[in-house]
Amino acid sequence: LGTCSSERMASVFGHVKAAPVDAIFGINQAYVADPSPLKVNLGVGAYRTEEGKPLVLPTVHKVERQLLEAGLNKEYQPIEGVPSFTRSAPKLILGPDSEAIREERVFCVQALGGTGAIRLGLEFLKRFFPNQTATVLIPEPTWANHKQIAEHAGLAWSSYRYYDPSTRGLDFAGLIEDLTNAPDRSIVLLHSVAHNPTGVDPTEEEWGRIVDVVERKGHFAFADCAYQGFASGDLLADSFSARLLVQRGLEFFVAQSFSKNFGLYGERVGCLTMVLRSKEAAEVAGTQMRVIVRGMYSNPPSTGARIVGEILSSPVLYSEWEADMQAMSSRMLSVRRQLYDLLLANKTPGDWSHVIKQIGMFTYLGLSPEQVRVLTEKYHIYMTSTARISVAGLNSSNVAYLANAIHDVVTNAVPKL
Repeated sequence: LGTCSSERMASVFGHVKAAPVDAIFGINQAYVADPSPLKVNLGVGAYRTEEGKPLVLPTVHKVERQLLEAGLNKEYQPIEGVPSFTRSAPKLILGPDSEAIREERVFCVQALGGTGAIRLGLEFLKRFFPNQTATVLIPEPTWANHKQIAEHAGLAWSSYRYYDPSTRGLDFAGLIEDLTNAPDRSIVLLHSVAHNPTGVDPTEEEWGRIVDVVERKGHFAFADCAYQGFASGDLLADSFSARLLVQRGLEFFVAQSFSKNFGLYGERVGCLTMVLRSKEAAEVAGTQMRVIVRGMYSNPPSTGARIVGEILSSPVLYSEWEADMQAMSSRMLSVRRQLYDLLLANKTPGDWSHVIKQIGMFTYLGLSPEQVRVLTEKYHIYMTSTARISVAGLNSSNVAYLANAIHDVVTNAVPKL
């Protein structure tokens, strides 16, 4: 009886081991628990104001209020998403005059953020990509979640070279060599703009050569676009790589996130835009994508997508939002320049030009894990062990503090653990 009783008390999941804490969220937890008044959080990729506060964009706030006053109901949305959103989102990334949109060979499905869009796309490829042994080629380094999403979709992945630590820039030769040597008809994950975590992007000429290899090898391009508008403040310039793929006549997917450029982090607004060779192919793909969505979460949430759809559909609201986004982009460019100037003023050893050459929300400082540890333990400055920082976490109140701390760990010997 005792044995049976103890067996009944034991969980059937008693064998499950605890998973490690997500690195980024772990950094944030450590920051929150730190009582120091000097603490600085440069880990989480979310925009902060000059005062270090979260921002609801004025245009987003305005439209949210309008939607509330309109008394819209809470009925289910179509499986593929809020219509105003799924009509407008592809125009943002492909251009309003896109040949693919004009020929109706694009299908857009709303997703749970950019993460959900990647998951939907990989799920579709797992089921229907002709090369059923295809590997997902992922840049090294990349957003940590890319590999996990591929695994959860049941797809194998491998890395291709991207970042060169010696130059703190793009390893273009290594990238081209790895994509060329990969098996034909692989799935190539590309960061459309503002590469996370390095902030290093190919030039337009280099993009052309990358697409050359993709086309020659029969690879399938899957672009992840989480920062359109954040790299340069220019939505058109930041969509160059996606528009190039259309111009070359390639089929591809692009996952779009509206967390950063609309500040809708908690609303989980994203979409997967599928660009195919014909209207018929897009329509058929759409029927299968609806089946995938129905089996995963049935329908997407409406509020965030309604906000984005309203803004993108109105020329007046679009202009107001574009100004909001450019203000965010300009502030990040400004603090990059401030950090660079301070490091030069301090005569901190080394070449720090990468701080202003890299773009978008993130930059790789080029510090060692030991130096990062000292920054955290001594100065209460939180970042990943790879020295990736979110530029959005900097402001005029803490940028000099960071520059002085970097100078200290670079000029003084850092004891290893």
